[in-house]
Amino acid sequence: MSSKFKSIFPLFYGVKPHKFLLFPVLLLSFFCFSTLASPPLEQTKIKQIAQLAEYVGVDYVAAVGNGEILDADEYEEMSEFSYVILEQASQLSNQTNKFDTVKANAQALHTAIFNKASVVEVRKASSALRESLLTFMPQLSLPTTLLPLEQTKALFAANCSMCHGLSGQGNGPLAKNLTPEPTNFTDKERATNRSLMGLYDAVTNGINDTPMVAFTQLNEQQRWSLAFYVGSLAFKDIQKPEGPFENVTASQIVNLNPAQLSAGQSDLQAHYVKWLRANPAQLFTTKKNPITITRTQLLAAQTAHAKGNYSQASDLAISAYLDGFELVENNLNAYDETLRKNIEIQLMNLRQTFKNEKDAAIVDEKVSAALTQLAKADSLLNETKLTDGALLSASLVILLREGLEALLVVIALMTVLIKTHRQDALKYVHIGWVMALIAGGLTWAAAQTLIQISGASREVMEGAGALFAAIILLYVGVWMHSKTSAQQWQKYIKDNIDERLESGTLWGLAGLSFIAVYREVFETVLFYQSLLTQSSQTQYSSVAVGFGLGVALLALIAWVLVKYSIKLPIAKFFAYTTYLLFALAFVLMGKAVIALQEADIVAISSMPINFDIALLGLKSTWQGFIAQIAVVAIFSFYIFKAKKH
Repeated sequence: MSSKFKSIFPLFYGVKPHKFLLFPVLLLSFFCFSTLASPPLEQTKIKQIAQLAEYVGVDYVAAVGNGEILDADEYEEMSEFSYVILEQASQLSNQTNKFDTVKANAQALHTAIFNKASVVEVRKASSALRESLLTFMPQLSLPTTLLPLEQTKALFAANCSMCHGLSGQGNGPLAKNLTPEPTNFTDKERATNRSLMGLYDAVTNGINDTPMVAFTQLNEQQRWSLAFYVGSLAFKDIQKPEGPFENVTASQIVNLNPAQLSAGQSDLQAHYVKWLRANPAQLFTTKKNPITITRTQLLAAQTAHAKGNYSQASDLAISAYLDGFELVENNLNAYDETLRKNIEIQLMNLRQTFKNEKDAAIVDEKVSAALTQLAKADSLLNETKLTDGALLSASLVILLREGLEALLVVIALMTVLIKTHRQDALKYVHIGWVMALIAGGLTWAAAQTLIQISGASREVMEGAGALFAAIILLYVGVWMHSKTSAQQWQKYIKDNIDERLESGTLWGLAGLSFIAVYREVFETVLFYQSLLTQSSQTQYSSVAVGFGLGVALLALIAWVLVKYSIKLPIAKFFAYTTYLLFALAFVLMGKAVIALQEADIVAISSMPINFDIALLGLKSTWQGFIAQIAVVAIFSFYIFKAKKH
């Protein structure tokens, strides 16, 4: 019996039992981040260039004025920094043209400083360089909360005041003996050109050739709290303006300085940005409207496209869908499914438009059309309150839709073990799905309190998990079909009834159970979080009732499947289970391609006709169609082969 299970799960055989459950997590993590991150050495160079570029943009004002050198030492330092930037940029990968814009901007900054250009020109060149780097920089792990203000002040007093002074004016007891002098965080001009990312990097890594050391003894939340605190000191006298103004996300306020965020914006918007720097708690306490995030990212993409940053514009368009609109798709379906589908198609097409279309007028027209549709969706979601019955139904449908796939995989594994008299191995399947539930809860808790998981990373994780499960299920289905008419099957069971399954195979079962359930749990919690944002606290009970009914129905379905599948004759059982596994493999393969397309890992080539059947994983793209046809072809080939024998 053990040899046969090796043939079913060859990828898992021989894995150490105590390590196996780490494998799916490591596998999914690899797919999530290996495709999104640059090599470590390259990332180091990118971060160094960004830090130096910001430093030049801030301090150049003390070096040159009206084309003349104001301070020879400062100008020499600016020249050295620009040379280092140019040298580091030249060492970035030459295998593709992706860093051409970075290298061109580095050269422009170097030339501007060499020619003693105005502060405005140098800062413009510095900002252009930093913006071109943002696409390639790793996503920072932003906290969902900052330390209370009094705790942050105490932290600053204990660690920073000896140099920067208690009020952050750069006049601490040690300041006079330091070269260069400590930063005056209350200097508005300097703060306007300093990003929170630059401040966080300084706290985390220190600044080379200066007295600023790395504060590695502080945890991540403490370092972020310090960065946000010192970044606020110059703007404490700013009063909150009266709206309306464009939403600014935590990611934008971290990566871009106030000058960059205000470029081309109204005075009201510029005032709002400075107020936000002075009141960063607003970023972590206000509920983020997914439609607002979508709108903001689209406008940012439009701005990037106008500057010629086509790749960055495409990335922002991807974020507009994954970090925004996707989170309210289920809710919008309850009001207008056609509108939901139209917006989804618009957003998917826009990413290609931003990447390939050079005509700004065409881009502006398509963005305007998408914004109009988003306004309709926003009106439906915010002005029309979901009834208690609608919330209950949505909650029930979410759990049934996401849970049924995972349940079918687990039940299939369980019934195979029961039919082959291997009830002792059932605990491994149970370990897999229970660990998946725990891991899903922990992952979401971490995402809520410690880190922000980008939509792209989430889709890569779900896509990789679905692809892996589809391949394994297809393999198992083919093997089971070979047993539907085997006369020796009963003899095979009897001959092997006393053999124990190998530990690697048993943990292989646990691993497949884990993967099948984990990807569904993660997506389920995400959709429930979005559903709760569309309901009041008094309606949470309706969501809970829908969830409870969903759990009860899934339990009932599981009981029926187990009870009646066990009663089937062995040949019929294997035949029915074979087609069930094939169907699951077909659906999961389609969903895998869709998720990877949404994350921009797999290309999108639309078919002449448009269709979208989420239940079957069907979508009108050639990539998904070919992948699912391949599943059908493989399965059909083995059926035909089995009939010939």
